[in-house]
Amino acid sequence: MSLKEELAHSLQALDLPVTEARQEQLLAYLALLGKWNKVYNLTAVRDPEAMLRLHLVDSLAALPPLLRHTQGQPTRLMDVGSGGGLPGIAFAIAAAESLEVCCVDTVEKKARFMAQVGAELGLHNLRAEHSRVEQLQLPPFPVITSRAFASLLDFVTLTRALLAPGGVWMALKGQHPADEIAALPPDVEVFHVEQLSVPGLDAQRCIVWMRLKP
Repeated sequence: MSLKEELAHSLQALDLPVTEARQEQLLAYLALLGKWNKVYNLTAVRDPEAMLRLHLVDSLAALPPLLRHTQGQPTRLMDVGSGGGLPGIAFAIAAAESLEVCCVDTVEKKARFMAQVGAELGLHNLRAEHSRVEQLQLPPFPVITSRAFASLLDFVTLTRALLAPGGVWMALKGQHPADEIAALPPDVEVFHVEQLSVPGLDAQRCIVWMRLKP
């Protein structure tokens, strides 16, 4: 099966309608990730098929729950510790009509790569920031996500000032992180732990949804 066929099959399994043009952009992003990876070491995964499954589809599996949360309404999302742009760039491409995405990373070459992807693919809804997240001076975000950034405690502590009133944290995790949840501050509430099924991947995945207690 070609990468194009596998991506289309995975999107169908996720019940995620993505136009053919957007699918081409997702594959173009994957190609850029592979190309820059040779020089910048953005990810330990090298094989294009594995990158598709372990990075792109793994990230896209979290998009339907996000769109259900926002009820399809346009929103702004920050992706912290985005690395090579996951899940932020995947979200920005697949849900271009409804998401404005800001990807943040402390490593300059990673931020430069993400900015280059945005420029090459014409992603006007994507911005890349080279910064420590706690030093960012930006309007607060209704949704803050991370995929491989830190413990839940560090995640909410470092990004708290950037969470909009009534906003949510959306942490992408592997196994249910019971110990990390137990370590959260008393004013942070986990209101849902959502199990994910990733097409072609036999691994546990979940989203830990959190918000500040009223």
